[in-house]
Amino acid sequence: MRRDDRDDPFDDIFNEIERMMEGMGGHIDAADAGFGDDAHVSVYETDEQIRVVADLPGVDRDGLRIKCDGRHVTISASTSTSEYEERIELPGRVDEHSASASFNNGVLEITLDRVDSSANIDLS
Repeated sequence: MRRDDRDDPFDDIFNEIERMMEGMGGHIDAADAGFGDDAHVSVYETDEQIRVVADLPGVDRDGLRIKCDGRHVTISASTSTSEYEERIELPGRVDEHSASASFNNGVLEITLDRVDSSANIDLS
């Protein structure tokens, strides 16, 4: 809920209500989840592959789950005190069965092979 910036005698009250409502939203932000401002996801692409790199400080390999549906990669991570989940839209369609992943010192790297976006159809 956003309001305009006009002077209003109830500004303090509305600001406090907005703060409380945003706190009830249930959105898990990487900074709020205990991963700090260091949690970061980058996507790199070539003609043959798409690579997703995520910095997940404080996460152990056992607390990590990765899913791919061919268009999105979902990374779920948990520690003893927090949980983090992010769904990343990929810049192209991938073969989810070709995925390989490595996790070293809090850095997750996922490599996926691209799939051709269309197929040639022969006329008979």
